[in-house]
Amino acid sequence: MQLQLCTVFFTFSLGTRAHYFGRTILHGGARYQATGRGFVVRHIKFAENYRLYSRSHFVKGLEIVLLLVVYFAYGYHDGGTFSYILLSVSSWFMALSWLFAPYMFNPSGFEWQKTVEDFRDWTNWLLYRGGIGVKGQESWEAWWDEELAHIRTFSGRVMETILSLRFFIFQYGIVYKLHLQGSNTSLSVYGFSWVVLAVLILLFKVFTFSQKISVNFQLLLRFVQGLSFLLALAGLIIAIVLTDLSVPDVFASILAFLPTGWGILSIAAAWKPLVKRIGLWKSIRSIGRLYDAGMGMLIFLPIAFVSWFPFISTFQTRLMFNQAFSRGLEISLILAGNNPNTGL
Repeated sequence: MQLQLCTVFFTFSLGTRAHYFGRTILHGGARYQATGRGFVVRHIKFAENYRLYSRSHFVKGLEIVLLLVVYFAYGYHDGGTFSYILLSVSSWFMALSWLFAPYMFNPSGFEWQKTVEDFRDWTNWLLYRGGIGVKGQESWEAWWDEELAHIRTFSGRVMETILSLRFFIFQYGIVYKLHLQGSNTSLSVYGFSWVVLAVLILLFKVFTFSQKISVNFQLLLRFVQGLSFLLALAGLIIAIVLTDLSVPDVFASILAFLPTGWGILSIAAAWKPLVKRIGLWKSIRSIGRLYDAGMGMLIFLPIAFVSWFPFISTFQTRLMFNQAFSRGLEISLILAGNNPNTGL
């Protein structure tokens, strides 16, 4: 049973139950998730798996990975790497199971041609703008609105806000570990990190400024974007040269700001009516799209890399359909959608 990765499947299924039990406790209600009851060998596209498991598994899996990386970088100092592996191997197994189980059990999931088609389909879905009558299967914007539909009550919004505050702990802990601040434990260090985050958000807004609004100012817009990029790059280089800011500090800052941005995004999504009223919803939606694009790429890149090797796809097919092979069925014909009995 272990050779058929039943432990991975069981861990993933427990994550599904835990997520939806928690959602029902926080917000109440339930809905039927259609599975299609398709034939077992049907290939599920990357975008479809992402829509189904993004919030229930992928976000939580990446959060656990981030916690494990932070723990290795700042919280664990005794025993060496081997001891760290022994302490964290179960957590790594759970996180990786939540991230990649849907693709490991997906027929033809590591076939290169399918991978290329899946990437094209996923980017089209991610970039297609929603509208009236557009469903979540067709557009990321429509899907994101559907994912937020369960947050309806005031108590639910408050609970989502409280739970999202945990993402700010990353930033608070990491900024005091930077070489730049040394032994300074003043609260102003944490406050300054929020100023840096605000500047990064402002730069993001500059580079994602709506092209439709600025049709008559294309040249000026490109100039402002180019100047902003050069100033930001020059400021970073000057800070590294003239201060104690190091290159590892830059990567540590990214590690700190990513969960903070997700926390802000989660709180804004919980209070969607209020954010819409003050006119910031389009900006929040743009940041949400960026996060989903980043999470999707982190999951897709290992799949694409493994798909380069043809024997991986063969091994996966053998693993999934071992009993069928034992009975002499021609699985390759079934996966290809051909009927071996057409000549009869």
